[in-house]
Amino acid sequence: MSSQKLIIASFSLVMVLILSCRSVHSQLQVGFYRKSCGWAEFIVKDEVKKAVFADRGLAADLLRMHFHDCFVRGCDASVLIDSTASNTAEKDSPPNNPSLEGFDVIDNAKARLEAVCKGVVSCADIIAFAARDSIELSGGLGYDVPAGRRDGRVSLASEALTNLPPPTFNLDQLTQIFAAKGLTQEEMVTLSGAHTIGQSHCTSFSDRLYNFNGTTSQDPSLDPAYAAQLKQQCPQGSTNPNSVVPMNPSSPVLADTGYYIDVQANRGLFTSDHSLLTSTATANQVHQYARNPFLWTREFAAAMVKMGQIEVLTGSASEIRANCRVINN
Repeated sequence: MSSQKLIIASFSLVMVLILSCRSVHSQLQVGFYRKSCGWAEFIVKDEVKKAVFADRGLAADLLRMHFHDCFVRGCDASVLIDSTASNTAEKDSPPNNPSLEGFDVIDNAKARLEAVCKGVVSCADIIAFAARDSIELSGGLGYDVPAGRRDGRVSLASEALTNLPPPTFNLDQLTQIFAAKGLTQEEMVTLSGAHTIGQSHCTSFSDRLYNFNGTTSQDPSLDPAYAAQLKQQCPQGSTNPNSVVPMNPSSPVLADTGYYIDVQANRGLFTSDHSLLTSTATANQVHQYARNPFLWTREFAAAMVKMGQIEVLTGSASEIRANCRVINN
């Protein structure tokens, strides 16, 4: 094949991929509220900024909220719905309660939006905007958020348990659960970088310190000095629910590649973090991100946009909640 024909063929393939992606997610649009509620994204960012400046840890919560929302029933704000006497909702499932916070930030943004654009901006879009703003306020790369999501009417704690990957997952399990959501193994490694900010309860990793594989020895894959530090912060047998440690000790409030530097040095906090070193492909990606921060920030932004399109409800589907915690009557 001549070089000219090869270039034309390559260009055609790229165009097919672009058009197919557009057709799948054409319901979501950047600037969706430009005419219907022009201040929507500014109002959300203002609320996120006020909250994060008061408590830097909320940036990680709002980022995690988007992830936990999208992996259960798609990005439909089901994670915001309150439990009732007859139903335990996602937010009260073990992966979310008591560790997930920031619901009041979404409430405040929604109240302001309802005051100026009643019934226009969905709670699902507010979560997506807030996650982007949290990344940007933490020093990460900002990105355009395609919007137009609608809010779901169902929220079940049991579905959070089966759809959210626990910190004990190995590489194959992580790859499979991300693949079920339409995300590649490469995107899984990229999105794992969200652990660059935020904290974890000791109970999420204490099995690596005291009772690894049913013995009294610690996980041999964990850096001994780091393990000793964690043992000081998380004493054996402690039941203090407020015992937490930063997931990326060197820069816990910055969206940087310190996470990947720690992982390659066997200082990943979770089993799932260390699992990224257990295959040549994923380990190479970890090393690449550790060396090239700009590459990760760019690819993380792209992966967040893709994750934000999982099983979205659009058009006339479902509803736009008046109160993010309650399904409309």
